[in-house]
Amino acid sequence: MSYPDYTETESGLQYKDLRVGEGPSPKKGETVVIDWDGYTIGYYGRIFEARNKTKGGSFEGGDKEFFKFKVGSGQVIPAFEEAMTGMRPGGVRRIIVPPDIGYPDNDLNKLGPKPTTFSGQRALDFVLRNQGLIDKTLLFDIELIRIIPSQ
Repeated sequence: MSYPDYTETESGLQYKDLRVGEGPSPKKGETVVIDWDGYTIGYYGRIFEARNKTKGGSFEGGDKEFFKFKVGSGQVIPAFEEAMTGMRPGGVRRIIVPPDIGYPDNDLNKLGPKPTTFSGQRALDFVLRNQGLIDKTLLFDIELIRIIPSQ
């Protein structure tokens, strides 16, 4: 499904900047510090990771750690690598991720980001591993907190 107010890339990733940040965009080899939300857009819009703080009864806990990865290292799903292109610190980008640039082999343990709560892991795993008619399209909100230069 295509959303008219989103920009679509060759890979099928769709994105929209909710807030444009300031400064330079991350380059290959630099480490990015991000905060993120994840939703099973094709399966009732269920949240499997909450930005800023954990929320709701099944997402109990305090502040969570920010997620870090090195751009171009293959540590995260292809959609996250692609989403960093053109982002700037302080920016928030919403991305719609088709299954083929999401979690490889429908396994959330192979590449990041991985939900930080058991209930979040269970919700995402249910959608990814379901062989039925569940749409595996995911939605993420990514906030680029800062860029750590390569050393």
